[in-house]
Amino acid sequence: MIAPKRRISKQRKHLRRSSLWKLDMPGMVKCSNCGEYCLSHRVCKHCGYYDGKQVLQIKDKTKKA
Repeated sequence: MIAPKRRISKQRKHLRRSSLWKLDMPGMVKCSNCGEYCLSHRVCKHCGYYDGKQVLQIKDKTKKA
């Protein structure tokens, strides 16, 4: 078996194992129609558009007082 040439320091080990390098918002892009953030390659939940075309009819959730 091959043994490591040098010992890996605690700092280097912890930096490698940390999750600080991960993205905060993976795959989030602005919708071209409404400008809200949504996952890329998916239909926008706010307006129902995908690739410049309306795919879903979104009902208004506003309450009438």
